[in-house]
This record gives sequence, C-alpha cells and structure tokens, in this order.
Amino acid sequence: MARIRHDETVDSSLDILPKIGVPATRALNNAGYTALRQLVGVPRAELAKLHGVGPKALDVIQSALRRHNLSLS
Repeated sequence: MARIRHDETVDSSLDILPKIGVPATRALNNAGYTALRQLVGVPRAELAKLHGVGPKALDVIQSALRRHNLSLS
C-alpha cells in the first residue's frame, strides 16, 4: 500500500465537497461546483440563492475552506 504524505491529503481535500447533505451537494453540482477549491472567493450570497444550500451548508463550506486558510467572499 502506498503511503500518502500529509500535504497530499490536505491538497486532495480541496478536490471534493465537504459533507453538506444531498440537496446542497446536488445544488452545487448543478451549478458547476464539484470541488471545494472551486468555491474559494465565491460570494456567500450567491451560493445561498441555490435551492438546497442553506445556512448550515454554508457554515460547513466556510469551515472547510478556513482549514486551508481560504474563504468564501
């Protein structure tokens, strides 16, 4: 089994969306967002307009981005 370096694990976590629930994930996918890194700098208000993306999902996304010193706008 190949070993994964810590920095590779961190980088790959930007390639997936955090666990935010099926409706929110579906809404983000339908809007073209399939990875956490694609949400960097996206206005929170823009994401909130997507049907299925509520305050809880936005908080989870923001928290996941903060772990990488990134954020929504």
